Amino acid sequence: MDLHILWFILVAVLLAGYAVLDGFDLGVGILHLFTKEDLDRRIMLNSIGPVWDGNEVWLVTGGGALFAAFPDVYATVFSGFYTAFYLLLAMLIFRAVSIEFRSKEPMKWWRQTWDVAFSISSLLIALLMGVALGNIIIGVPIAADKEFAGSFLGMLNPFSLLLGICTVALFAMHGSIYAVMKTEGELHERIKKWVKKTIIFFILCYGGVTMTTLIFFPHMIAPFKAYPVLFAIPVITLLAIANIPRAISKQQYFFAFISSSGAIVMFLALTAIGLFPNLVLASNNPAHSLTIYNASASQKTLEYMTVIAVFGVPVVLAYTFGIYWVFKGKVKLDSMSY
Repeated sequence: MDLHILWFILVAVLLAGYAVLDGFDLGVGILHLFTKEDLDRRIMLNSIGPVWDGNEVWLVTGGGALFAAFPDVYATVFSGFYTAFYLLLAMLIFRAVSIEFRSKEPMKWWRQTWDVAFSISSLLIALLMGVALGNIIIGVPIAADKEFAGSFLGMLNPFSLLLGICTVALFAMHGSIYAVMKTEGELHERIKKWVKKTIIFFILCYGGVTMTTLIFFPHMIAPFKAYPVLFAIPVITLLAIANIPRAISKQQYFFAFISSSGAIVMFLALTAIGLFPNLVLASNNPAHSLTIYNASASQKTLEYMTVIAVFGVPVVLAYTFGIYWVFKGKVKLDSMSY
């Protein structure tokens, strides 16, 4: 296989893995303030407590893969989106600090402060990720020297904000399904009601994003017209979304979670196919777009990185599987809990 295509797929897989795994962490954070009792909030935190930091390994790995395989894209995006990424980094830090500091003191005001910080940072992370993806879809101004030629405010366009809200809805749904699997009793029953509301919210947002994309961004559907077999992917996406309420109604929460995860993966697959072979579209001049060929590392670098990936990716997968296997089951609070 062409190594440029291989690394395009690998970067997409790593980022999709992050979206699936940290997506439910963010969803739990978004819903955190809907729980009123301190005990319930502790249960929510401890549902993700053993895994949230491991889930972020996928983001670090994806960013590292992007840097190694497509350094020009890394340089353009991270320099051009500097303000947005700085804000994203601040929110990631606040979320981590909130989780660790929240239960260090018993005072009500102390815990409420970190609860608010945890929820707001989780919501803004999801929103910023959706906004960034929206700008990748519609394109950003890029100069001939591959430098970003836009501004932070220019990225806050209606479509990107809509996609940001859709991402928040998607992660809230994903997180509520995960929380249903990890809780029991009165809190479990309450979260089941959240699941239904978040499903409705997400479907409405997803419908809006889909219609907007079909009307205003025909380049995203061009590959599907050229290769009709690719229509299997949107069909699978719709089936995955449709199976979520069905599985919830039958109390098959694990299958609902698998369907939610599948919807995230398929959604990103649709985006990747629509963009291919571009990595960053240039809205001012298509000739300035960064592709898997004009923005990649050398052939020798890709070869070395492929060897490393052959050994590294299975380690990440094994670590992830091991953590989830050890901490499977319902949340039980003890002296070591948050």
